[in-house]
Amino acid sequence: MHLSLVCLAKPVLHGYFRSSCSWRVRIAFALKGIEYDQVPVNLIEDGGQQRTKEFKTLNPMQQVPAVEIDGFLLSQSLAVVQYLDETRPGTRLLPEDPKKRAQVRMISDLIASGIQPLQNLSVIQKVGAEKVPWSQHFIDRGFQALEPILKQTAGKYCVGDEISMADICLVPQVYNAERFKVDLEQFPTIKRLNQTLLEIDAFKVSHPHSQPDTPADLRA
Repeated sequence: MHLSLVCLAKPVLHGYFRSSCSWRVRIAFALKGIEYDQVPVNLIEDGGQQRTKEFKTLNPMQQVPAVEIDGFLLSQSLAVVQYLDETRPGTRLLPEDPKKRAQVRMISDLIASGIQPLQNLSVIQKVGAEKVPWSQHFIDRGFQALEPILKQTAGKYCVGDEISMADICLVPQVYNAERFKVDLEQFPTIKRLNQTLLEIDAFKVSHPHSQPDTPADLRA
């Protein structure tokens, strides 16, 4: 059920340009056509701005994103994406069909719970010098599971021919895979879907290389 009153205040996204979870929210905002403001949170500078007392009031987990919307605070990217889908018109991010909706959630959770957290900054900082082989191992393991699932569910996009939350999760994870030099040739379905999605405006404008806090040497 959509909101009956138009909220005059723009949502505010507290995030980091290269954060997968922040990128998911940016994609969702773009797909829904929602204008929003960004407050950069540098995860590295000064020991990590997410560790400040001020940010802890926004998200006690001291992670990005944190989103101010409709008079309250939300963290956890999939919770934000689903809230937007339930309260805003525009592109549906979860299918109406229960089976497809379950598939979208399965793929999203596989990525957001089973793959991405193992390359989270706080994790790889603990791993230290072995962070590249560590990340390669867990991305490869996750993609070995994801590829056959997508072969069964995919059409033009992850689940059939409509963009969904699963696509929102996939693209940032492939970006991470490329950062850590995972061989994507062994995952042709993942590679095809990613290439298709990166041609869509919502994925372009939300890309890490096009954000207010993107370093100059990475800016597109």
